[in-house]
Amino acid sequence: MTSRLPEPGADERAHSDHLADLLREEIASHGPMPFSRFMERCLYTPGLGYYSAGKAKFGEEGDFITAPELGSLFARCVVRAFVPVLASLGPEADFMEIGGGSGAFAEAALLALDAAGHVPRRFMILEPSADLRERQRERLHANLPAALFARAVWLDGPPEEDWDGVLFANEVIDALPTTRFAMRDGEVYEEHVVLDGDRRFVRSDRPADALVGGAVRHVERDLGRDFATGYRSEILPQLPYWIQAVAGSLRSGAMLFADYGYTRGEFYLPERDDGTLRAFYRHRAHGDAFHLPGLQDLTASVDFTALAEAGNSAGFGVAAYMPQAQFLIASGLQELFEDDYLALTDEAARYRLSQEVKKLTLPDQMGERFQVMLFAKGIDAAALPEGVMAADQGSRL
Repeated sequence: MTSRLPEPGADERAHSDHLADLLREEIASHGPMPFSRFMERCLYTPGLGYYSAGKAKFGEEGDFITAPELGSLFARCVVRAFVPVLASLGPEADFMEIGGGSGAFAEAALLALDAAGHVPRRFMILEPSADLRERQRERLHANLPAALFARAVWLDGPPEEDWDGVLFANEVIDALPTTRFAMRDGEVYEEHVVLDGDRRFVRSDRPADALVGGAVRHVERDLGRDFATGYRSEILPQLPYWIQAVAGSLRSGAMLFADYGYTRGEFYLPERDDGTLRAFYRHRAHGDAFHLPGLQDLTASVDFTALAEAGNSAGFGVAAYMPQAQFLIASGLQELFEDDYLALTDEAARYRLSQEVKKLTLPDQMGERFQVMLFAKGIDAAALPEGVMAADQGSRL
């Protein structure tokens, strides 16, 4: 499969080889590397990891396109869902985006918040990548009025002080370093990465520790069945700790996560016996996680039942869950589209707008593959978006 992928340039190849050599050195020194560690190093090694280096990631020049890159409709719908919450919290409310990407979401969201009369006290962007922080800062400085740009604050770690407001994350959980597990004769094994005789990366299963084994057994109990021998998939035993870390200081407000994934019963279907892990390189998806470390994205789908459990453990309640298309429609997508369409006179621009809606909502695009989960904490139910609450499909969890 990887033989059909585009070839990197000489500089990119050298970049990847450098990271690959560091990974080989770590394996040689410390032994088999858990796949979660391998994924973390490939994505986040300072200066070399996929999200930590200077290569374009988002949009036509990158490796994939996220919903905010398509246009402003997605961000404006998210803002519409959050406005009642922000209104209930008052002028001291903050907005935090986790993983700001190219800055497209922050730009559109700040403009929409301004138009709605609910600009937050701070628009915080939690972005660990220094390269992406700089790209986001340049974009917002160039495209926003000075007064709006002044509300933007970049964080390299979660807020330590208590705050009230809303938290948003689009395609973030899928990029958390995932644990890969495998079943053998009723026992849980964890996938590791080792080197073969030619120093190539290969997979090796080792008995799982108590944390991973316990997480897999919890899923089996919840599903009411055991995984068969040979079954292999992903799990995020660290998800409750991650949610607590990023949202533990959010005293009252709401959180909204959008990502591709499934309910637990769908995620762990018996026939999905090799999990959901995949790599993205120059808009091509493939299955070789060891191809060009540092140059490709590695990602796994989200178990939204696990996300609900993690949010609950952090003191939040699941307010609503649904496919992305239903969320956007419930948040006024049709009205926004019609207003924009009528305001345009250029047929090419109208066509691009129509294509944006199709990509966001069609089942074979983002409409069904992506799911949205809304959490609430410390606020009255009347402060939650009425249309979104009416479209809730949380019973599927």
